[in-house]
Amino acid sequence: MKTTWEPHEKHGTLTMQSNLPDSVYAFPKQRKEPLTDASHVRNAVARFDQVTDVSDEDRALAFANIEKAAQYYGVDLSETSWKDLGAHPQAHRKESAAKGAETRMRTGESKEAAQKAVETKRRYGILESEAEKAAQTRERERK
Repeated sequence: MKTTWEPHEKHGTLTMQSNLPDSVYAFPKQRKEPLTDASHVRNAVARFDQVTDVSDEDRALAFANIEKAAQYYGVDLSETSWKDLGAHPQAHRKESAAKGAETRMRTGESKEAAQKAVETKRRYGILESEAEKAAQTRERERK
């Protein structure tokens, strides 16, 4: 299978997931499991069976992309097929995720995480650049 993965060479600054090209993802159509370094490659292998709403063809492409990224970053894979990683996502995953989100909202964890994200974006100057982009988009839409 022909891979779509290409190394992402932009390092040294905080990169938001929305700024990454499709070519760095194991599942490029769904933009799931970025393969930007060895740690992310190992994470994609570990979470492969947790990805939902993808076809067997998508899984085959994702595994080919993971293999290519693993070779590039020097990660040893013992698996030889995507079926070795798990073909079926966990049952009731979406329901469990919804319950977890509800719990985080109830306990205030979501608000704390959102505040921390804003502080990080502000520290790295991302918040201002996003606001500027949004203003430019609104200006274009007015014309």
